[in-house]
Amino acid sequence: MSQTDQDQATAAHGKIIARAWRDPAFKAKLLADPHATLKEAGLQVREGVTVKVVENTDTHHHFVLPPKPTGELSDVELDKVAGGVCQLQMVAIGTQGC
Repeated sequence: MSQTDQDQATAAHGKIIARAWRDPAFKAKLLADPHATLKEAGLQVREGVTVKVVENTDTHHHFVLPPKPTGELSDVELDKVAGGVCQLQMVAIGTQGC
């Protein structure tokens, strides 16, 4: 995925999150039927891919372990990949380090 594609996906996800925060009916639908709701919001989910939407609360956080990158990565490359995910998760769950 190119940086432009990643930026577009991040922006699209941000819009979905903001809409769910503003619109309780949209949030309920997103939790109940992610595929249809994301499609209606303009995001396509590949066929055969399962999407589960969960919500963090003040006392319950989900730690998502992304899939391992395919192919061989050097330790430096692996640290770069993990570093970005780690920073995002630190913000999401309010931790101070990885």
